[in-house]
Amino acid sequence: MVELVGSVDERGLSVSPGLPDGCKNYLIDIDGTICEDIPNEEPERMATAKCFDGVVDQINKWYAEGHQICFFTSRLEEHRDVTETWLSKHGFKWHSCLFGKPRGGNYHWIDNHIVRATRFRTKLTDFITKSVDIEVFDDEG
Repeated sequence: MVELVGSVDERGLSVSPGLPDGCKNYLIDIDGTICEDIPNEEPERMATAKCFDGVVDQINKWYAEGHQICFFTSRLEEHRDVTETWLSKHGFKWHSCLFGKPRGGNYHWIDNHIVRATRFRTKLTDFITKSVDIEVFDDEG
């Protein structure tokens, strides 16, 4: 794991540490993002899920660049062994795996740290920069 960098607020009080400049925390879904979408109700399929083309290389590239790789999945904690075995079998490198992400999608992440969300549609690749409209809090009201 990368060494976190201490930080202080405008009053000089310690706040939660952050990653060093240039380092990202990739939170990557599993089902429907790196492999076929398998519901928790069919755990017997998890061990043989089809891995999507190119995802291992892309995620391992981010890992090699020093970014933090965390798989964040709606799978249950009881699926940890089969999931981590599958990830290892396919050659993924990662730092952590969080289970129990809320199901259903339509996520609105509220945090005091920078959050960037990217909806997976077809292929995991390097990121490009685009300008889009986003929803933000109305801090004038």
